[in-house]
Amino acid sequence: MSTLPKAMRTMRIIALPLSRPNIPPDHGLKPHAIFNPNRMLIFYHFDLSQGNSVKIQDQSGIKRAVKWASTKAADLWAGFGKAPEGSWKLQTYEFGERIIDRIDFEELALKGVDPSLGPSITDVTQKANEVKFSEKQSLTEALRIPLIYPPSIYASLPPTGVNEVSHPSVVHLRTLLTSREPRHRRGFWMWMAIAPLTAPFMIVPIIPNLPFFFCVWRSWSHYRAYRSSQYLSSLLDQGLITPEPSAALDQLYTSYVPSLSNIESLRSPTAPPLRSAASLPANTPNMNNGHPSHDPTASSSQPDASNVHKTSQRLLLTRKAIPQILQLFGLPQSSAADMYRAVEQVRGRLGGTSGR
Repeated sequence: MSTLPKAMRTMRIIALPLSRPNIPPDHGLKPHAIFNPNRMLIFYHFDLSQGNSVKIQDQSGIKRAVKWASTKAADLWAGFGKAPEGSWKLQTYEFGERIIDRIDFEELALKGVDPSLGPSITDVTQKANEVKFSEKQSLTEALRIPLIYPPSIYASLPPTGVNEVSHPSVVHLRTLLTSREPRHRRGFWMWMAIAPLTAPFMIVPIIPNLPFFFCVWRSWSHYRAYRSSQYLSSLLDQGLITPEPSAALDQLYTSYVPSLSNIESLRSPTAPPLRSAASLPANTPNMNNGHPSHDPTASSSQPDASNVHKTSQRLLLTRKAIPQILQLFGLPQSSAADMYRAVEQVRGRLGGTSGR
């Protein structure tokens, strides 16, 4: 009988590429920069929805207390969203949601990973040393975590020259974790240090010390993303995350590839019309003082048609595809919020317009 908990056999990672990388790449950028346009921007959905079979009594007291506090905080925040119109609670909720929309979608995805529901690397190593070779193969297969990806998107990427033995989907995930881990470690300590400075707000009557709670929440968010980065890196080191192509996902990308027309349709109705893109060459670069500019994040408050056209060439997915992705993989409707945020953030990073 297998000694593995069910949670170890149900985890999956879905890679949803949202933009193409810079071609040709900008060699002046650091390889592990947070916003590196030389890499594809990819949203990762870490599916742990079927891994809730970990028994409460098997968790430590600290973990149970943290989980209880997290649940109470989430319920309290949801209650703010149901407050009467015009109340300070509802206004705080709406302002907080706008702040969440600005948090990197990579952080939101990482902090949603709960390592306690996945394979324990320590237990895996100990059990692998105790069993025979044939049983060790079965153990590895039972723990295998598929990294589902659209094959045609990765096949079109130019060679990176970095660890060509590994599949590009695995290389990108590892690069992402390497770049995010120190960022979230710094964020955890920074917001933890800022929190005590909010003590004077405690003298405000009636209204809670919202700045303090915000600092604690940001610190906790960075901490969870940091620990998740470490955890996922250890899974990669153990070879437990393996690429798995999905023909159905590939077909979905083909059906919902963005075009210049639907990028234009997402613009604000109050924005002035763009210059016609019909007169622009397909590969015309943006010009800066007479020289081509390869900075995909450079944008103005009123982007012209060449900028939107450049964005449409690099975008791989639109908001319209998200309901189909949920249906394809049987994901809950709650998963859509982070996907929508990711699509909007990527459009903003590429210098396009926001659909909100």
